[in-house]
Amino acid sequence: QVQLVESGGGLVQAGGSLRLSCAASGRTFSSYAMGWFRQAPGKEREFVAAISWGGGRTSYADSVKGRFTISRDNAKNTVYLQMNSLKPEDTAVYYCAARPYTIALVTREYDYWGQGTQVTVSS
Repeated sequence: QVQLVESGGGLVQAGGSLRLSCAASGRTFSSYAMGWFRQAPGKEREFVAAISWGGGRTSYADSVKGRFTISRDNAKNTVYLQMNSLKPEDTAVYYCAARPYTIALVTREYDYWGQGTQVTVSS
């Protein structure tokens, strides 16, 4: 079992930055690939970024490539999402998720989810 708790969301102006954190419980965090997803009002949850269990492989949605960076610290059981050059269209609830070992880009492949953290980007 893995429990995930996101933090770091908030209100920011367009062009600004935020760093989201996702703290995981459990001794096997390092064996899980981690993903970030987001869901805007009235829209489906969509993939944002993912990182493999060891951190050696990452993947990003085209909409955030070059602006967002995913990273992890297995010693702290934490995954991060650094978000720069934020745009109003990045406004959403951001969720972190976990699955064993390898990256996946779709929600159904992830076994564990956090409760989400709101990110609002004003124009």
